[in-house]
Amino acid sequence: MSRRTIRTIAAAGALLLAATACNSASTSSGDGDKGSSARGVSADSIKVGGIVSMTTASGYSKKDTDLGAKARYDRANAEGGINGRKIDYLGAEDDGQDGGKNMAAARKLVQQEKVFAVSPMSSTTFSGADFLEKQKVPTFGWGTLPSFCGQNKFLYGFNGCLVPMPGGTITQSWPEGLAHVLGGAKGKSVAIIANDNEPGKFSIRTYQQGFKTAGFKVTYAKANVPTTTAPSDWSAYTKALLRSNGGKAPDAIVSVMQTPYNIGLFTALKRAGYKGVLTDPTDYDPALLAKDATKQALDGVHVLLAFEPFESTSPSMKQFKEDIKKAAGKDVPLNMHMMTGYMSADLFLSIAEKAGKDLTVESFQKAADGFSDTGTMVGDRALPKGQREAFGCGALVQLKDGKYAVSSPFKCYEPIPFK
Repeated sequence: MSRRTIRTIAAAGALLLAATACNSASTSSGDGDKGSSARGVSADSIKVGGIVSMTTASGYSKKDTDLGAKARYDRANAEGGINGRKIDYLGAEDDGQDGGKNMAAARKLVQQEKVFAVSPMSSTTFSGADFLEKQKVPTFGWGTLPSFCGQNKFLYGFNGCLVPMPGGTITQSWPEGLAHVLGGAKGKSVAIIANDNEPGKFSIRTYQQGFKTAGFKVTYAKANVPTTTAPSDWSAYTKALLRSNGGKAPDAIVSVMQTPYNIGLFTALKRAGYKGVLTDPTDYDPALLAKDATKQALDGVHVLLAFEPFESTSPSMKQFKEDIKKAAGKDVPLNMHMMTGYMSADLFLSIAEKAGKDLTVESFQKAADGFSDTGTMVGDRALPKGQREAFGCGALVQLKDGKYAVSSPFKCYEPIPFK
C-alpha cells in the first residue's frame, strides 16, 4: 500500500487506528512538515504523556507522580526546553491499577495523542509494555516491574532495574540498610511477605536471595496476600510470621506491599505484641501522618528509599523542592510518588538533550546507549546497564513520633548476581 493510499484512508477516517498502529515510532505522524519525522516531535515541541495509578480499589494512589513529572518538565521549559524544543506534557492517564486500562492508556497515548515518549509510567500492572516496546516508544518509570528489565530496549527504570532476570544483578540497598539498623546481619532473622501476584512473587524471589547474601537468616518468604482488597483479618498471616523463626518471632519483618496492606499488617503485628523491626518500601509520605490511626500503625517503621531522603540538604534536593512548589502553586507535603515522576522525567530529558537537535527514536536510542551521569538523587546512572540492574543506591528512613528521620544514610552498594 502506497503512502498516498494510507493518507487517503486516514483522511476518510475508515482505518485511522489500524494505520496508526502499523506505523513505527519514527514514521511521520503529521508533524513532518514542521521539521521532524518523529512521532510527537515538531520544530518547537516534544509531546510526552504518562500512565499512573491515580485511583485504585484499595484506595492507594500514585497521583502525585504526575505532579512530580510536571514539575521537572516545567523547569526544563523555563530553561528553554530541550535543544530548542519545549516539552508538551499531556499529563498522566489513570489506569486504575487495572491491566485493561493500562493497555488502553498506552494505546490512547500512542495512537490518538501520538506522543514521542511515555514518562512517567507508574503502576503495579504494565500490560501495555509489549505494545509500547513494539511501537518504539521510550518509556520511563519505576523499575519495580520485570518489563523494565531484560530485553525491552525502549523501557527504562528511573533508578534502574529492580527486578532483574537471571544473569542480571540485585541491588543490596535494603538488606544492607537493614543490617545498619540492626547493628549487623550476622545472627539476625527476617521474614518477607508480599501480595499474591506476579510482582509480589518476583519480589519474594529477589529479596529472599538478597537478604540471605547479606547474612540474614530468612525464616519466611511468601507472596500470599490477596491483591483485590486488604484482608480484614490478618491473624493467619501474623501467626505464621511470628512463629517462623523456629516458633519465635524474627528480628525483622519485611513487607513488600502498598500502604493499605502495610497499615493492616503492622497494626495486627503490634497488637500481637511484636517488638522487632518493621520495614517496607512504600510508606514515605508525610500525608500519612494526617490521621492518628495511620500514624500509629506506621510508627517505628523503616521505609526503603531508592533516592535521597527529603531530609537531605543537597543542591539537587533543594532544586526538587523548589520545582514541586512551583508546579503545585503552594507548599505541599512531599512524597515518593513525586520523586518517581520527577526522576522519570529527568532521565528522559537527560537522554533527549544528549540526542541533539535531530530528535528521532533512532537518535534517542543512540544517545541512551552509553548514557551516564553522576551525583543524581538516585546515585550514578548508566545505560544500558540500568536496564539489567539497579543503580544500587538507597537509604532507610524511620517514622518516629510523627516525623521521618534517616535511619540508614543514602549510599550506593555493590550489587550481587541474580540466580
